[in-house]
Amino acid sequence: LFAAGGLSRFSLRARGLGRHSASIFTLFRSQFSSDQFLLKRSTTITVHAMSTKTTLTPVNEIERDWYVVDAADQRLGRLATEIAQVLRGKKKANYTPNMDIGDFVVVVNAEKVVVTGRKSEQKLYRRHSGRPGGMKTETFNQLQARIPERIIEKAVKGMLPKNTLGRQLFTKLKVYAGPEHPHDAQKPEAINL
Repeated sequence: LFAAGGLSRFSLRARGLGRHSASIFTLFRSQFSSDQFLLKRSTTITVHAMSTKTTLTPVNEIERDWYVVDAADQRLGRLATEIAQVLRGKKKANYTPNMDIGDFVVVVNAEKVVVTGRKSEQKLYRRHSGRPGGMKTETFNQLQARIPERIIEKAVKGMLPKNTLGRQLFTKLKVYAGPEHPHDAQKPEAINL
């Protein structure tokens, strides 16, 4: 660890003093002559880390809002990432990775979502009946003409956790092909993504 030309040497040694603190000994600016190390200055620094405990919000205190998103002329992937973040509640101050604290999202005009490039002809959606040779494949355009809601549902579902939590989060996504939705009683707030 000798510097070129014998100018300086920095040596760091950390000694663990439990989970939340460490003592770091740093040696600054030393000179070397005839392979001997001469210490000019020494400093001891104690660092206290923040607590890494996750605070849990009680289930009966979780506030879930309703949002409505207009998917007309929106890019599919960029729209899906924002929807997935709202479903997970990642922008909330009490976000916890292993709890469902997200909000409900209503997506309207799913039939007008767009993709860039030649994805409308090249992007494939596959499903399987479960029987041998039962794979069905269709392009983005074909699925958009048949079931336009399925496109946004599959994009968002792929961005959620692949476990029971992800399946529970997915139930809070409501997608509709046209501009109308039956959730006026919940008074959803419009958000622009």
